[in-house]
Amino acid sequence: MDILGYIGAAVCMGIAAIGSAIGIGIAGQGAIGAWKRCYLNNKPAPFILTVFAGAPLTQTIYGFLLMKVTLMPKVISGEMASGTALGIGIASGLAMCMSAIAQGKAGAAGSDALGETGKGFAQYIMVVGLCESVALFAMVFGMIA
Repeated sequence: MDILGYIGAAVCMGIAAIGSAIGIGIAGQGAIGAWKRCYLNNKPAPFILTVFAGAPLTQTIYGFLLMKVTLMPKVISGEMASGTALGIGIASGLAMCMSAIAQGKAGAAGSDALGETGKGFAQYIMVVGLCESVALFAMVFGMIA
């Protein structure tokens, strides 16, 4: 048994999770800043900003699904070469990581705008969703590779 396949599966989820943590940190800073401004201006602080802050968490789930549903079973069964699993794990993990970071930045901007104006949630969440689609594509393409 070649260890590289197992490393590829683990790295996929690990890198995706790192991106989620960074993205949540960025989006969370935006939400906290928006709430602070609301409090300073004696305006209600919109709870919905937690949606922006938590959105990058999904990339960890996608990394886990790719690891558990595709990479590990195919490596264990010998259906996928270890080098292939390593390559898919690294490439998919990085794509999910960058998606989560971009999503965190979009979420921070959405929090800022919504906190200031109280308007535009649907438009802001669409941009966050566009960032999300990169991670979904990375997961799906990794699953069918």
